[in-house]
Amino acid sequence: MFNFKTIESPVENILLKEKGSKFIGFAFPVNNEEELKAALEKIRSEHPKATHHCYAFRMGLNGENYRANDDGEPSGSAGLPIYNQLLANEITNVLVISVRYYGGTKLGVSGLVKAYKESAKITLEEARIITRELETTVEIEFNFNQQNLIFTLLSKYDAKVLQFDADEKCIVTASLKLSQKESISEKLSEMQYVSFDFSD
Repeated sequence: MFNFKTIESPVENILLKEKGSKFIGFAFPVNNEEELKAALEKIRSEHPKATHHCYAFRMGLNGENYRANDDGEPSGSAGLPIYNQLLANEITNVLVISVRYYGGTKLGVSGLVKAYKESAKITLEEARIITRELETTVEIEFNFNQQNLIFTLLSKYDAKVLQFDADEKCIVTASLKLSQKESISEKLSEMQYVSFDFSD
């Protein structure tokens, strides 16, 4: 498992109307708690008068970090139907929010489940689902005269150089696909005067 499915970019303001209530859907790619909180704050500040801000997210390679939040709606009637759409699309590192403005007619639990499910579904239909490769970062230390050797190797593995300090001892930090980790490790291990360390 060296890749995962997620959405390419945010989707905002996807409207669903149900018996006078308005449900506005949002989806955001999120990679950590900070991005998650920022997206939730953004929507809360854009819709301060909304009756509910219900949401669900999945993060982690297998979606092991997840939450479904009903935000005051009857238990299981909002967050879970939203979360199930993340599962149905097999995506992770995604937050889906459905903002509800109450329209005066109660929908009942089954009506809410249906509305939140539909809101999440049509929001995700607007998103572009992509496959992301997992990456890792490596720090390599080597002698000044080995630069060409190291950079040739890095480009062979499509590694992106993030930082390079050239002194008597050179240190380069690069990111590359996790799927390449073993083979580049073998090559680096065969070189003299080279030490390296992976971030994960």
